[in-house]
Amino acid sequence: MDPRSPTTPPPTTEPRRFGIRARLLALLLPGIIALLALDSWNDYRALTDALVVAYDQSLLEPVQALANGIVVASDGSVRVQEPFSIQSMFDSTHLRYKYLHVGVQRIAKGEQLDVNAPETTLMGVPGLPRPAQRPPDGTPVFYDAVYEKHAVRVAALRQTVYDNVHPGSAWSVLIQAAEGTGPRVQAQSETLRQELLRDTRMVLVMSILVWLGVAWTLRPLDRLRRSLRERSRDDLKPLDASGVPQEVVPLVDAVNHHIEGHRRMVAEHSQFLADASHQLRTPLSILSIQAGYAVRETDPARMRESLHAIVAQLARTRRLSEQLLALAHATTDDAIAAVEPAVVDLNAIARAVVLQYLPLARENDQDLGWVDARGDVATEGMAGDDADGTDEAGEADDPPVLPVMANAAELHEVLANLVHNAIKYTPRGGNITVTVRREGSQAVAEVCDSGPGIAPERRDSVFERFHRDPDAGTAGAAQGAGLGLTIARSYARRNGAEIELESAGMPESATGGGLRAILRLPLHVA
Repeated sequence: MDPRSPTTPPPTTEPRRFGIRARLLALLLPGIIALLALDSWNDYRALTDALVVAYDQSLLEPVQALANGIVVASDGSVRVQEPFSIQSMFDSTHLRYKYLHVGVQRIAKGEQLDVNAPETTLMGVPGLPRPAQRPPDGTPVFYDAVYEKHAVRVAALRQTVYDNVHPGSAWSVLIQAAEGTGPRVQAQSETLRQELLRDTRMVLVMSILVWLGVAWTLRPLDRLRRSLRERSRDDLKPLDASGVPQEVVPLVDAVNHHIEGHRRMVAEHSQFLADASHQLRTPLSILSIQAGYAVRETDPARMRESLHAIVAQLARTRRLSEQLLALAHATTDDAIAAVEPAVVDLNAIARAVVLQYLPLARENDQDLGWVDARGDVATEGMAGDDADGTDEAGEADDPPVLPVMANAAELHEVLANLVHNAIKYTPRGGNITVTVRREGSQAVAEVCDSGPGIAPERRDSVFERFHRDPDAGTAGAAQGAGLGLTIARSYARRNGAEIELESAGMPESATGGGLRAILRLPLHVA
């Protein structure tokens, strides 16, 4: 069928998910950006403090030079020595909004300095903002202020000089130097810009390295993807894990395990089809020959004999076809074909199987016995019961004697194949006993016969498809297809059970061995 035909459902579109690169970047970037931001902020604060100290130190130099040049003249007045040279030095920095101020206040004998008293400007511009608090003498202070609508940084130093002419009197000298804050702000902005550029470069480089690193790491996976796309549908070789990152090796191993299982399944299906074709070809050939004899035969008695042979062969072919279908169903893993397990009664199912095969056992002159899980031995008196485990009144056994979690139809098929196999291999006049019992946390169903048994070294091989025991001496065994035990084990394992084969040790058997087929399932605990 053309995959693009209208009967093919359109592929489902799923929302695009984040790839490994996006996940790594989403995981790493926030943390790296946060660390860089914290580190850059600390660096910015440290550089800003260093800039402030450097600018303040350069602003303090003219203040200290003026302080060293303050003298008291012979007439008792305060003067500044070499003010022009200091002014020239201060103006040489070519900064805008630079101001100097030297002001004095008279301190009368026995009085304290009145900060609101009139001040005489000895040098520079008057009206520079004063410190908010009177600083101690000889200790410089720095503060921000606004002068003539311009933000300025001010360095101030106050010192006291004593009047030699008027003992007890003194002068309070306030020396100030101010400059605009523009260069400082510009330097701080440049520092911040450099920090941001450095962090941006680092984030970009890290993102590129992550992107390239993931691409380089995933290159072997891309090679695997291309190799898978180039493969034919029947190419089931394992994937080559060479060069794959160590973290991806378990995934490749899991895929190889799945491929190996699929390869085995395809091989088993192919072998099954080949074996089934071979097994069906033989009875069909026999039917063709028998039909040819019947067509050519003129004697009515001989013709009826040929027709009876054809009917018998058709019955065997039908049995073979049913077994092949059962085996195909038992070995499939199709979730649609499988029925959900439920709580069933192993005792009732085994009893129904015994009832089903009781006529066949009597036809072969075999004693088919039954041992109930409740301890009742029932070989006779079951003919009035239905095969589904209910009595004539239609009342089901309640509660279950041996509750197990399984598919009732498949569990019935397991026991049916075990009982049919025992009837087929047990000679006429032999004994077959079906026993159901509880062993600890397990429910056990046992089919014991007085047939020839199976040697221990051949007990594993009897579960293979189309296997026939070469030592079986009954005619029914010779006519079988060798699928009964294979079907039984396949259904058993699908329901969490296992089949064990042991020697029965019956003295009345031909070899003194017999066979016990034991089915074990875990009990269901409500």
